[in-house]
Amino acid sequence: MPDWQNTVPRLTSEQTRISIATPRRATSAELAGQRIQEALDGWAAAGAAANVAMQLGWPEVGYGVMESRVESGALMVHPWKRLRTTAQYLAVAILGTEDERAAYREAVNSAHRHVRSTESSPVKYNAFDRELQMWVAACLFIGFEDTHQLLFGKMTPEQAEEFYQSARPLGTTLQVPDDMWPATRADFEHFWNVACERIAYDETQREFLNRLIDLKMVTPLMRYPLRGLLRFLTIGSLAPVFRERMGLQWRPIDQRRFDNLFLFVGFTNRFLPQPLRFWAFHLGMGDLRRRIRTGKDLV
Repeated sequence: MPDWQNTVPRLTSEQTRISIATPRRATSAELAGQRIQEALDGWAAAGAAANVAMQLGWPEVGYGVMESRVESGALMVHPWKRLRTTAQYLAVAILGTEDERAAYREAVNSAHRHVRSTESSPVKYNAFDRELQMWVAACLFIGFEDTHQLLFGKMTPEQAEEFYQSARPLGTTLQVPDDMWPATRADFEHFWNVACERIAYDETQREFLNRLIDLKMVTPLMRYPLRGLLRFLTIGSLAPVFRERMGLQWRPIDQRRFDNLFLFVGFTNRFLPQPLRFWAFHLGMGDLRRRIRTGKDLV
């Protein structure tokens, strides 16, 4: 990663971000304040596989996941446990106390100590590399911001800034120091466009991600009914630069169907009570607090 603050991006936001067709949110007092704590809708999971694909776009992260010697947390071996631990990381980063974040940080660190490249690895990596963790946190933020805007409409610059500032714990809950998180939303966009220049997928990464998108790690009873929808949602949740470098096809008619789906989902979602929309994150947070209280493993 170059000195991003003094680098002119070669990529534009049109290339590194998805388009949002949902009408702009009203600027009423009710919607004036926007924080990531208000973006915990269950539909945030719609782009989960896409977010993994984004994170693995940096080869060091990709091979760190694919070659991980922490078998108990391997995505393709224990998908449900990996889903739980990822969801609980997001929950504790957004909803947790400082003590709860510290407990989860130590648990993740204990696993990350074993995630480092070997002599046979195609690229060198170390899970404690703050630059790699910043990239992962940036992808997580993009996922939340995109889904929130798909459901409720594009934020105004003021709303986007407040949303961004509230998202710092996505990175600082692990090893990203506060001063490494870009100071403003505009700074983050600059960072993101520079960082996306490092995206590269080789055949091993593409094969791994296609197995993930096609749900090869779950029972066929779940795989066959869901994989078509998951592939559609995943490709639609990826910005053009990711689709291009992964070799994924996305036609204009696919984009119209994706836009129409979220116009419908966003409309109906507004009539659901918040506890119903947020239940998955609060359930995960409750389970995490129970694990801390009873001394059970967190990851």
